[in-house]
Amino acid sequence: MEWDICIFRHLVHYSCHILLPLVFTRLLWKENWRNVYLIMLSTMLIDLDHLLADPVFDPNRCSIGFHPLHTWWAAIIYLSFLAIPSWKWRAVSAGCLWHLCTDSIDWMVKVHLC
Repeated sequence: MEWDICIFRHLVHYSCHILLPLVFTRLLWKENWRNVYLIMLSTMLIDLDHLLADPVFDPNRCSIGFHPLHTWWAAIIYLSFLAIPSWKWRAVSAGCLWHLCTDSIDWMVKVHLC
């Protein structure tokens, strides 16, 4: 039973990283949705900050607040990108903020179900 829930958790997590941005871009950026989707996918590069941790991967560690690009300070910077009058910077902002939301949701599910 535990494996089923954890596998479900990973499916939800990666769907939130890959499929939901597609939905967002189709609804919010109708003209540039393909480019915005690629930008939002590229914001997953903020996970490179995991390489600074020792160990690099710890299944019992929450990314939020631990890794430098997953902090509240970083979230404020990502939020400030919305003020730049460019759809590209707004796509970066949306991608980074959604990434943080996805990681937060994943941690909450892990704590309560796995």
